[in-house]
Amino acid sequence: MTLGRIAFLGSGETSLAGGRIFEALARLIPDPLHVSVLETPAGFELNASIVASRVGDFLKTRLQNYKPTIDIIPARKKGTEFSPDNPEILKPLLRANIIFMGPGSPTYLARQLHGTLAWDIIRARHRLGATLIFASAATISVGAWVLPVYEIYKVGDDVHVKEGLNFFSDFGLNLSFVPHWNNAEGGTDLDTSRCFVGRERFDQWRKLLPPENILVGLDEHSGIIMDFEKGTCDVHGVSSVSVVKNASMKIYPAGAQCSLAELGSFKMSESLEDGIRPEVWKMINSVAKVDDNQPPAEALELLEQRKEARARKDFAESDRLRDLITALGWVVQDGKEGQKLIKQ
Repeated sequence: MTLGRIAFLGSGETSLAGGRIFEALARLIPDPLHVSVLETPAGFELNASIVASRVGDFLKTRLQNYKPTIDIIPARKKGTEFSPDNPEILKPLLRANIIFMGPGSPTYLARQLHGTLAWDIIRARHRLGATLIFASAATISVGAWVLPVYEIYKVGDDVHVKEGLNFFSDFGLNLSFVPHWNNAEGGTDLDTSRCFVGRERFDQWRKLLPPENILVGLDEHSGIIMDFEKGTCDVHGVSSVSVVKNASMKIYPAGAQCSLAELGSFKMSESLEDGIRPEVWKMINSVAKVDDNQPPAEALELLEQRKEARARKDFAESDRLRDLITALGWVVQDGKEGQKLIKQ
């Protein structure tokens, strides 16, 4: 099992700081780069597709050097044609090596993804090395416990706790996340820190959590990248990340690194397939078999360069490019209809 990296952003997924985090992660992924952006967090909004597409457009530009394929996954609501259980709309997820979820409603996202095919695919892809990136509402929902921001801050509900997707329970960790940790939009008249609810209500919320829960607070335009292979957490962005345990709090500024052990005792599952429905692995394996018979982007690029070399009668360069393609496991076959690649 090769676990992918996971990044959490406190805000600003399409900001300069957010773009740098995306690029730092994309740089570590071998070609081809397949990015999936889920509409689920804002699936209740009439413009859910626009919200996700803005992120997709940003990534297409920001990551253009990596020639990404960007797929928008319209998994908006259970029980509809755009359900997170609809295998047709989830197909791009099966080969995604970066998966992103961002702004919307934390409680809506947790409710719509819990126990779904989409959530199982996301967990499976991570176990196969895919990078997961969460921002804003998704940052909250992925944890063990959800801070119901809208219900408390906008609707006026009493402070209460909702169950999250609890992603890290697979690894024996009890983690919750709060973005917009240092928000100051309320100015001097209103405390909007701790994701808009303010410290007083946030402290009330924390008292409702089990004592073993560890909380990660992410300042705006800041984030953390977890590397499970190295056992490290790196802080990126313009401010800091806070780790809260019981009555203590450690603050890690941008550029700092801490051990993953700061977030609890990490335990790797004994089985790759543990806790994920068998049909998910069948779906992923079927896609992998198809991909094995498709030339990689690098080979196709070399083939195009060889075509240009032959057009200008630079046969030495053409032979060199052919040898590079052969080294990738593909044979160039020249015919009346042009070049094509045959797997060795």
